[in-house]
Amino acid sequence: MVFRPTPLTAAEERLRGAVRRFLAEELPPGHRPGLGLGGRHDPEFSRKLAARGWVGMMIPPRYGGAGASPVERFVVVEELLEAGAPITAHWIAERQTAPTLLTFGTDEQRSWFLPRIAAGECWFSLGMSEPDAGSDLAAVRTTATRRTGGWVVNGTKVWTTGAHVNHFFVVLCRTSAAGDRHDGLSQLIVDLQAPGVRVSPILFPDGSHHFNEVVLDDVFVPDERVLGQVGSGWHQVTAELAYERSGPDRYLSIFGLLKHFVAERGAGRDDFTRAAVGRIGAKLWTIRQLSLAVARSLECGAAPAVEAALVKDVGTTFEQEVVELLRYVAGQEIDPGAAGMFEALLAECVLTSPVFTLRGGTTEVLRGIAAKGLGR
Repeated sequence: MVFRPTPLTAAEERLRGAVRRFLAEELPPGHRPGLGLGGRHDPEFSRKLAARGWVGMMIPPRYGGAGASPVERFVVVEELLEAGAPITAHWIAERQTAPTLLTFGTDEQRSWFLPRIAAGECWFSLGMSEPDAGSDLAAVRTTATRRTGGWVVNGTKVWTTGAHVNHFFVVLCRTSAAGDRHDGLSQLIVDLQAPGVRVSPILFPDGSHHFNEVVLDDVFVPDERVLGQVGSGWHQVTAELAYERSGPDRYLSIFGLLKHFVAERGAGRDDFTRAAVGRIGAKLWTIRQLSLAVARSLECGAAPAVEAALVKDVGTTFEQEVVELLRYVAGQEIDPGAAGMFEALLAECVLTSPVFTLRGGTTEVLRGIAAKGLGR
């Protein structure tokens, strides 16, 4: 496991400046930052980003994308997350589905989906976790049975972000019995409006709606919507998780909280507060460098699944630590209806931060992946 330090180039820094200017123009005064994936679902904002070439950035120009590198995408995403921009509509399609289609999809799938993703018009969710499987994806029980011209899917997926507003989701399911539980898995692209698909909300304690349970009851999926090779789902999904687990969204969900704490409360009012903010800043920069190293590794053609798992582990654990530390430093009761931005964001973070170490793989699973990688 190697994380190589990597500076940004002059061109990458110029890109950062362009994104900052765009956000200064587009986000309204007093904008309330979203918490990473907990931001608003704003199709208009996604389309404006797409017009700049900042959605589906790594999609080749022949499919409507910018042909950008993973590090260029890192720069854009970092700025969007630091601003708490409303990125939820295009997020999963851009981050995860598009690279998977480029690697494993058919020419027909790429030609149909990728231009729509790059335009900010086609939105995806993920169909991985299940009630009895959680982060153990090899334990999925959703099945797809062969029928003339396609597959019939039955099962239940949970923690499916945005399924109530998105167009499709990629479902990991079992297409054949196998002695090794990692075999016999496949990925299917399922229309979330198809007959037999039922979406039910899983609400946060504050009543906000991001997650869902999705029940698939005899849902027919045509052969042309099989993603990759039948039976190769495990290999495909583990490659896909390098994109999901290593990005800035795994440590910047709480950046708006930190920024407004410093703006409203001041970082230097006493020694304890100065030390707390200093520790947060040092750890944030360290994790950021790890994440950037993974992006540069992806740019060079590597598949750093173990490194990505480690970034996700330390990043989401850090996010929860920041919430608790700032809550302690603030020394006040949690009030979701508070007028101040810091107080309102703190209440939102306290109610939603437990999910940070669940989505994308639990801490225990990720540490198991990292331990196996270190043992090789």
